[in-house]
Amino acid sequence: MGAAGQSVAAINGAAVDRAHAAIRQNPTAIRASAADAFTARSVSVDADGTEHVRMDRTYRGLRVIGGDMVVHSRGGVMKSASLTLAKPINVGVTPGLSADDAIVAAGVQFGTQFNAVPTTSLVVFAGRNNPKLAYDVVYAGMTKEGTPQRLHYFVDALNGEILATDSAVKTGTLPGDRYGTGTPPSPPVLTPATGTGNSLFAGTQPLGTAWNASRRLFELKDLTRGSTHIKDLGNGYRLEAGTLVVDADNKWGNGAMSDRVSTGVDAAYGFAKTWDYYKSNFGREGIRGDGAGAWGGIHYFINYVNAFWSDECFCMAFGDGDGTSIRPLVTIDIIGHEVSHGVTASTAGLIYSGESGGLNEATSDIFGAMIEYYANNAKQPPNYVIGEQIFVNQAWNKNIRTMFKPYLDKISPDCYPNDANPAGGGNRTPAAWAGLDVHYNSGVANHFFYLLAEGAVVPAGYEAGTPANLGPSDLVCNGNTGLAGIGRDAAQQIWYRALTTYFTSTTNYAAARVATLQAAEDLFGAGSPQVTAVADAWNAVSVL
Repeated sequence: MGAAGQSVAAINGAAVDRAHAAIRQNPTAIRASAADAFTARSVSVDADGTEHVRMDRTYRGLRVIGGDMVVHSRGGVMKSASLTLAKPINVGVTPGLSADDAIVAAGVQFGTQFNAVPTTSLVVFAGRNNPKLAYDVVYAGMTKEGTPQRLHYFVDALNGEILATDSAVKTGTLPGDRYGTGTPPSPPVLTPATGTGNSLFAGTQPLGTAWNASRRLFELKDLTRGSTHIKDLGNGYRLEAGTLVVDADNKWGNGAMSDRVSTGVDAAYGFAKTWDYYKSNFGREGIRGDGAGAWGGIHYFINYVNAFWSDECFCMAFGDGDGTSIRPLVTIDIIGHEVSHGVTASTAGLIYSGESGGLNEATSDIFGAMIEYYANNAKQPPNYVIGEQIFVNQAWNKNIRTMFKPYLDKISPDCYPNDANPAGGGNRTPAAWAGLDVHYNSGVANHFFYLLAEGAVVPAGYEAGTPANLGPSDLVCNGNTGLAGIGRDAAQQIWYRALTTYFTSTTNYAAARVATLQAAEDLFGAGSPQVTAVADAWNAVSVL
C-alpha cells in the first residue's frame, strides 16, 4: 500500500471510530439494544467534512436483516442516522422449529427446480415493524425459462411463516472463473488497445480492448475500465463455462446476428458508457466504487428473452431473444439498468421484495435512462421508455416500461395508493399493492423521477391525437398540471445521493421521500427550488 492508500485507510478508520463513538453516545437515535454490535461497510466524506458511515448490525451475534443504517456526523458530532428499524430489538434467539422445517417451508414456495442443497442460518429479520427470529434459507436453481435463481427466504423461526424473500440475482447464479486442479497459468502480458466494433444497436463504435502478447490475440477486455470484459456463453447456462471473446485484427462484429461477436460489441459499448456515466457524474470508479470492472456473458441459454445481473459473480448475462419477436437484450438502457443493480447492491443493498424491491428496480430504470441520455447515440435515441429497441415490431407502446406513465402497461400503478387515491392510478387497492411484483410497484418511483426532471410535460409521440392521447393532467395524480421539472442533471444527482447516502436495505416509499428531500437540501440548500420540486413531485404521485 502506497502513501495515498495509507492516508485513505487512516481517514476511513478515523471516521469509523467516530461513528462508533456516535452510536455509543446516541443509542436511542439508532434504536440500539445492549446486545447489538456494529460493523462498518463503507465510508464517504463530503467536501465540508461530513462523514457518512454505512453500518451493518448484529444482535447477539446474529445478522440483522433490515438493521443496517448510515451514521451521519461532522467533527465527531452526530447529525442524524438513516435507518428503518422502528425500535430496539428484543427477541429470543432460540428457534421453535428446526432448520430442516424451515427448508421445507421455503421449498413449498421455491418448488422442485433447485440444483444445490439448500442452506440455512439464523438471523433477526427486522424488515417489518416487529423484529423476529428467522431462518435465512437459500435455494439455488433455475426458472422454467432458464433464468438462474439464488433466492433467500426469511422464515419465521417460531411458526414457519415466510416473512420476505430476496434475490442475489436480479435472479441468482453460479460463481465466475475458476481454474481446475494443478498450477494456474501465469498472468498474460496485456496492453491497452482500441478496436472497432460493429454493433446491432449502437452503430460502429470504438472499443477498449487488450493486446495479449502471449497469445498474439486481441481480447474484448477494457483495461482502462477495470478490465471489464465480455465472454461468449455458447448458449449454455453455466456462467463459469464462458469463453473470453478474442479476435485477430481488433475488428469486432459485423452489425448483424450472423457474427456472434456483434452482440458482444453492444455489451462492451454499454459497459463502457455505464462506467463513464458513473465516473463523469458522480466520481464513481466502477460499480462498487473500487475501480474493479465486471464482466458480461453474451448468448446466454437458448431463446432466452431476458438479461440479468448477479451480485454473486459480479456479472451480467444477456439473452439472444426468441429469434422472432424479441432481439438480443443488449440495448444500452437495458445494460445500464442491469449494471446499476450492482451499484445498488454495493450501496443501499435494497432488499428485492416489497417497496424496497420496487425502489431497487426503479433505481435501475432511472439510471438506465440517464445512461442512455449520457451516451446520446442517434442510433439509440434517449428517452424515458425502457427496452423499446429489442422488439422486432416497433409498434407504438412496444417496450418494457414507460417511466412517465407507468400504467400504459395496464399493470404498473402511476401513483401510490392512499385513502385519497386508493386506486393508485392503476386500479390497485392498498391490499393489492402489497402483493405487486417489484417490476410493477417500481412505477411510482419512475414516475416521480420523470416529473422531478421534466415536469408535467407529455413526451413527443404520446400527446393528444396519438394512440396514448395524453395531456398534462394524465401525468399527475393531484391535478398539479403546472408542475415544472428541475432538469435531468439535478434530478439524477439527488437520486444518486439519496441512494448512496440515505437509503438502507429496507427503505420504503415514505422513507425515500424523506431521503430525497434531505439529498436535495444537501446539494442545493434548505428552501431551494430543488427541495420544493422534490416535494411537489412526490405529492404528484401520492407519496405524501
